[in-house]
Order: sequence, then structure tokens, then C-alpha cells
Amino acid sequence: MTGRPRLHPRLAGLGLAAAVVGELMLAERVTIELASGQDRLYVTSRTATGDPLTQSVLDQVVAEPQHPVLTWLVFFAKTVPAGVTDRMIAAGLLNPPSKNLFKQQPPVPVSTNTAAWPLARLNLAVRQKQPPAAPDDVLYGLFAATGGAQRALWEHDPAFVAATIATLPVPLRRLIVQTEVAVGKAVISRR
Repeated sequence: MTGRPRLHPRLAGLGLAAAVVGELMLAERVTIELASGQDRLYVTSRTATGDPLTQSVLDQVVAEPQHPVLTWLVFFAKTVPAGVTDRMIAAGLLNPPSKNLFKQQPPVPVSTNTAAWPLARLNLAVRQKQPPAAPDDVLYGLFAATGGAQRALWEHDPAFVAATIATLPVPLRRLIVQTEVAVGKAVISRR
């Protein structure tokens, strides 16, 4: 409602970076495979995404395919949050940030109902014990991986999270695991 994240900016950045990679995975542009003992992103299609943010991420992976997923998440976490904000402003979901005499205020949702809907869908799925659709499964997994589920869900159920994630294809499950690893390292390092 206020435009301020519920998570620490580093954790939110990692979650958003993973979400954009997840978008590319669901659109069948990239996948994750184990190579040389590390999960790596592999481009499966260079077809234009039609979105500047996902296209930028895809282009960077095409240009430097040798990096492990963990490295990509940490790298994208620095720029993706601003890109997501820009995309949401362009889509009319957020009002642009406002400035007052003392500081810039964050962008706020145009519609609180629209902003609350993804979280409401997840809460309903948990309450009704009905697995959500694949994009919401990924969202739920990433939400849990960043610690957001405990903070924002009405009824956080770790067993339901595990069962929901288990229904995802292996590459998407690996993305969620790599996000948990990145979050763990970010929390421990405090950098």
C-alpha cells in the first residue's frame, strides 16, 4: 500500500531477479541445467520477449553463458528491481514516485485491489489446499525462498509450500533452491 517493500531491499532484489528468470523459464527462453557441479542458465530460444526487462536479462545471459545461476541472481538483483518498477509504472500499475521537499517517495499502487491480488491468490490457495497454476507455484516458491511467505501470508504452511514446489518441473525447482542459497548468503554476509 505504501510502496515500501516488506523485505530488506537485498532480499527483495534477489526475489525479483529470480522472478524475472522464472518468467523467462516459463516463456521457454531459458532453462537451468547442472554442469560442472553448478546450476547454469542455458538459453533455449533467442526469440524476442517483447518486454525490455526480460529482453535485457536474456541478452546478458546470451552474451555471457558461462556464469552459474547464483552469480546471475546476485548480479540481476542490483538492476532488476528498478526495471520491475519501470515496467509496472509503464503498465499503469504504479504511480510514478513523488518528490517532496525532503525526499523522494516510492511509487505507490494505482489500485490497492490489483496490488493485493497476487498475495490474495496465494493465501486462498494455502487456505483451500489447492495447488495454484504454475506461475503462481513459482511465485509461491520464490516468496518462501526470500522469507516473504512468513511475513505476508495469513496461513504460511511449509508442508504446502514443499508440496506445491514439488509439482514444478526440475529447472524451476532448481531456481527456487538457488534463490534460497542466494538469500542465505546475503543474510550471512550482510553485504
